[in-house]
Amino acid sequence: MEISQPTSILSQSSSTINTTSIHASMEHLQTTIRDMEAFDAAHADVIQMLLATPSPHAMKRYYNQLASEGIGPWLKVQYIGQTMGKGVFAAKDFDEGEVVLREPKLVGIQNAHSKEDSLVCSFCFCYVGSLELQLRWKLFARGHLRPIRGTNLQGDSQGTDNQCLEQHARVESDGDERICDPPSSVSTSCLGTEICNYKCRSDESEEQSAKRRALSFESFSWISDDALRLPFGDVFPLPHIVECRGGCHEDLFCSEACAEAAWEAYHCLLCTGSKSLCPNKSLLSEFKQFADETNDIFHLAAQVIANVICKCRKLESVATEVKSEEDAKARNTRMLLEAWEPFAMGHKRLWWESIALPEDVDPAEEDVFRNQMKELAANSLGLLKKVLFMEEYAALFSLEVYGYIIGMFELNNLEIVVASPVEDYFIYIDELPHDAKCEAKKITKPALEALGEDYASYCQGTGFFAIQSCMNHSCEPNAKAFKRDEDRDGQAVLLAIRKIEEGEEVDVTISYIDEHLPLEERQLMLADYGFACQCSKCLQDREASLN
Repeated sequence: MEISQPTSILSQSSSTINTTSIHASMEHLQTTIRDMEAFDAAHADVIQMLLATPSPHAMKRYYNQLASEGIGPWLKVQYIGQTMGKGVFAAKDFDEGEVVLREPKLVGIQNAHSKEDSLVCSFCFCYVGSLELQLRWKLFARGHLRPIRGTNLQGDSQGTDNQCLEQHARVESDGDERICDPPSSVSTSCLGTEICNYKCRSDESEEQSAKRRALSFESFSWISDDALRLPFGDVFPLPHIVECRGGCHEDLFCSEACAEAAWEAYHCLLCTGSKSLCPNKSLLSEFKQFADETNDIFHLAAQVIANVICKCRKLESVATEVKSEEDAKARNTRMLLEAWEPFAMGHKRLWWESIALPEDVDPAEEDVFRNQMKELAANSLGLLKKVLFMEEYAALFSLEVYGYIIGMFELNNLEIVVASPVEDYFIYIDELPHDAKCEAKKITKPALEALGEDYASYCQGTGFFAIQSCMNHSCEPNAKAFKRDEDRDGQAVLLAIRKIEEGEEVDVTISYIDEHLPLEERQLMLADYGFACQCSKCLQDREASLN
């Protein structure tokens, strides 16, 4: 099998609607939007403060603070005007290919389908465990292997990871065959693997399925050996798995630092483990399932709300006591606004008004679709309120604020991409000298053939970034989101694609779409973002079309 070179990039990301799950979910969750709107009216004053556009002075103070912390130190975020909003300007010259920005996420999640394929740190998105574990995880996700209790899945000689991982699989009986579904969560007892018989997939013939089964039974006996070490596997070391502080089955970390950072930032309220601080863990699982079945964007919204509450609690712990209920309410509002500040900076529109109309929806049914999206958001919020609601932060749980939070993500999300060490490993083997390569392939070839093109699958997620989200579109961008070989986590990385001069009037721009499309197609796609592009390329194309 020919190995292709990796291409690992970041791109603008919009949410994906699971339209087949929406109607089923609606039947089980009947949230009254009218009641929510009445709730919003009761907290209108605080909601208005949360959704107010920050002043230019407040923006300057916030982004200067980020620069002082080493985030985008050579960029300046400035308010341009009502039409363009904010923009990002170069504070020094950048040469072509130079890193313009490397920025950690404010909030971010690994996509549900990616969890079935890649084991990564839930906070920084770097791969964890061992190369052998990652390979087994991929094979298991594709039905080649199933877990066996009591054996070491990781093949880690040091044994430090052995008690940190369990693969959950649903194994159903169907005649003489077993159907194995890949896991979506992990927990804390170790498992090994054995070869699994399975039905042919919908995208393959019975002959192809038989070939995969034959490969499994004849060539994969080595994969269940705990002592397995892939040849040259030590070239790709990975950090050991660290468990969630709360003991949940859903999140793994690459270090104690990441586990602590996630716990302090939001996870203490979104953890389903025994030590979670979540007020209602049983309903938290229901909220997460609803988000998995409908739209990952609701997970991000929950992170924002949990993050703001965690910050408020920290502020409360050092705040001075107040004597009256009125003073307490005013103090809580001040703390809420302070904790909300990073998200106040993001450009927002209501989600159900800004989401792109799917291609399979008749434009004549647009109003119906948008009302369904509003109801979907209301159902999600209704579950989240039952999980996290606190009266002192009531405005956070308003439908209007929730709609603007997910609308902010819809307009500003960036896809998180992290290259897989499994892909890197197979490329490395393919580039070895002939004799070494032939010897290594005696071990690696069966797995590579079983994975097919999926050997190159990588971690995918979605994140919101404070500075990157301020960058405006141009059909002739001067920067692009791109992951270099050394970029092995979920940070946003932007490179200059031409020389950018200090103080350049045109801000550092990235393209939200394929800028090589014809003018009309570009404008149609950009309409989903709520603006008509006036960049130099669009102006030139318009002039050319008139001549």
